[in-house]
Amino acid sequence: MKNNYNGIIAINKPAGLTSRDVVNKVSKILQTKKIGHTGTLDPIATGVLILTIGTYTKLSNLITDTFKTYTVEAELGYETDTLDSTGNITKTSKKIPSKEEIYSVITSFIRDYEQEVPAYSAVKINGKKLYEYARNNEQIELPKRKVTIKSITDIIVANNYIKFTCIVSKGTYIRSLIRDIGNKLGTYATMISLNRDSQSNFTMNDTITLEDIKNNNFKLYSVKDILKDLYIINCNDELYKEISNGVIQTLNITNTHVLYMHNQKEIALYKKDNNIYRMYVKFDK
Repeated sequence: MKNNYNGIIAINKPAGLTSRDVVNKVSKILQTKKIGHTGTLDPIATGVLILTIGTYTKLSNLITDTFKTYTVEAELGYETDTLDSTGNITKTSKKIPSKEEIYSVITSFIRDYEQEVPAYSAVKINGKKLYEYARNNEQIELPKRKVTIKSITDIIVANNYIKFTCIVSKGTYIRSLIRDIGNKLGTYATMISLNRDSQSNFTMNDTITLEDIKNNNFKLYSVKDILKDLYIINCNDELYKEISNGVIQTLNITNTHVLYMHNQKEIALYKKDNNIYRMYVKFDK
């Protein structure tokens, strides 16, 4: 029997599983196929993985477009084909940069820059994923994306190991950031661990485990939990009919999003378009 879940779950993804693995497991437990995630975490990575369920899959962009916080550990002196410790070593260097040099180079990446995506990634070129080219030893020019490294804090340097916390924009590959730091240091660097500390309004404190879901010990978050600039309107019966039919609204407010509710149930999310508000998502009854 299928269940009609609508909402958001924040999972603490364990290492060793792909994001799709987690989606499949939760889909099976909750007996629903209408489920997705809002930002891939590599199998080596752990931490906050936001799942959208039911109608909330339509809200994925509101979460994926936000900045994310990561804590990363890396080792200097070598680089792998996957840019993390699960891959095969392809380059080595005996250069040992000073602590001062390492701090300086790491903080120099707090900016916008053109980042080359990893060869082992799901980015598609000509309809084919990059990791498929890599596995077949096919050479292809790797695309670059403009990314923003908003901050880098809590830097720790110990021997050949570095650790820091960073806040980055959508589309940033932390593996690539580590590679670029290594290159700027005149050596190589490889990511050895990664934890996503936060995404959107969700932190590690909001997450649950797959075991929690199995035991029915979980909370579904709503749109009110993900949008700070949200105006809520409780509909009377007449307005409810208008909103249910997607009628454009004119409101004397400045908020970007408006949530319409009726009898304590979410009816629709409207979004500002110049001077009017149009339906963005209609929620399942």
